[in-house]
Amino acid sequence: MEDRLADQIYTARIGDITFRKIVSCSPGTPIFEAAIKMSEQKTSCLFIKNDLGDYLGFVTDITLRDNVIAKQLSATLPIDEVMDANIMTITPDAYVYEAILMMFSKKSRYLLVNDNGNFVGFLSRNRLLSEQAESPLVFIQSVKSAVNTSDLKLKWQKVPGIVSKLLTRGVHSKIVNEVVTTIADTISFKIIEDVIARLGPPPAKFVFMVLGSEGRKELSLKTDQDNAIIYEDTAEENRAAVRSYFLDLATQVSDKLNFVGFVYCDGDYMATNPNWTHSLSHWKYNYKNWIEEALPETAVKFAAFFDCRAIYGDLAIMESLRSFVDEELQKPIEKFYVYLAKNALLYEPPLTYFKNIRTQKIHKKEVFDIKTAMTPIVDLARVYALQNRIFQKENTGERLKALRDFGVFSEKQFNELSQSYYYLMGLRLKHQANQIINDQAAPNNFIEIDSLTKIEKVTLIEIFKIILNFQSGIRMKFTNSLG
Repeated sequence: MEDRLADQIYTARIGDITFRKIVSCSPGTPIFEAAIKMSEQKTSCLFIKNDLGDYLGFVTDITLRDNVIAKQLSATLPIDEVMDANIMTITPDAYVYEAILMMFSKKSRYLLVNDNGNFVGFLSRNRLLSEQAESPLVFIQSVKSAVNTSDLKLKWQKVPGIVSKLLTRGVHSKIVNEVVTTIADTISFKIIEDVIARLGPPPAKFVFMVLGSEGRKELSLKTDQDNAIIYEDTAEENRAAVRSYFLDLATQVSDKLNFVGFVYCDGDYMATNPNWTHSLSHWKYNYKNWIEEALPETAVKFAAFFDCRAIYGDLAIMESLRSFVDEELQKPIEKFYVYLAKNALLYEPPLTYFKNIRTQKIHKKEVFDIKTAMTPIVDLARVYALQNRIFQKENTGERLKALRDFGVFSEKQFNELSQSYYYLMGLRLKHQANQIINDQAAPNNFIEIDSLTKIEKVTLIEIFKIILNFQSGIRMKFTNSLG
């Protein structure tokens, strides 16, 4: 019974929930009048709406306490001076789990429900979570309440159990990825906040971005740190001090992440590396150089930087970088795509000549590397996405969907690639969770062939054939070669 209640979050839609009535006032309403309206309507959330019917923000009891009373502001000031502008909307047909994950990732506590242009009500994050008391997503709220880094470490140690339960219940691996990524993002956010509280306010606006699998929201349970910092351009006389602050921030954040369980990156793709903590103009130069001066080794080395996502800071900086890269991708840069395509051909699915699963022997066991088996789909989706200027879509699944919508892939091709990818991801997550929970061992990507059922083996062989076919397509399209 408890499992069934917990699983409702993954099938229930926003429209299945009773919305709360929207109470609103105009931007110029005096604060005290807004408070009176909240009291009369018995609501803890008041939305601010202009004469055109646009919702500009909201205020809550906490807003009035922190932004008015604590600061001793005059209650006759207009309400829009103290409102929270972080307002978000969702449609009734969206899933409840999507709403909760979005509210956590965007740091929002309220959602307006937009039904074909009509705002029909609102929902609070606490309301959604309280209806899902047994859901693993409630765990994210507990992560937000962690009191120190040791507490965060204990939280992360519970994640394999959550993953195992979700997969056992048949929850789609895409959703499991999103849950794991949101937990990781929440941990990172709290660590960055804590370090900034110790270091003092940043000397410039910045974003902390994650790369690779975390940048794609596709974290597994064997994960290392892949991150970078972009800060706004500053006056020359301040550059040394600004750079010193952010490198110090990066070092402290990285050490805490490593303590929690996100180990240091062997390849040093971390913000602690001075190459990956720089000003916005320097980052634009990096991307311009990688694209224009395309070299085979560059495509392999810096592909992860095209899977980037900001998790903390001023998102306008990230948008500026994305817009710049989008412009660069419009230029005639065939060589760049050719090398990316060759990168997507580096890893072949583990199939023998007779179409059996090719294994390698580790500790006297026949195993295959499932991460390597999945890599061609990630690389294939990336190269097609960049060629079609889908730089805004970080996720492999989102990229495949957009490419189908653009007509690059047929519905059949999309289904084959998407289903193959998430089948492999589910197998990978299940394997790693079992290693941690049952074997008390560090997770890896090597799956023992004898641990698979006959159906799993047959399915894997068919998936590997599909990947080989798509690699042939890339070879013909980008390299004009069948060899």
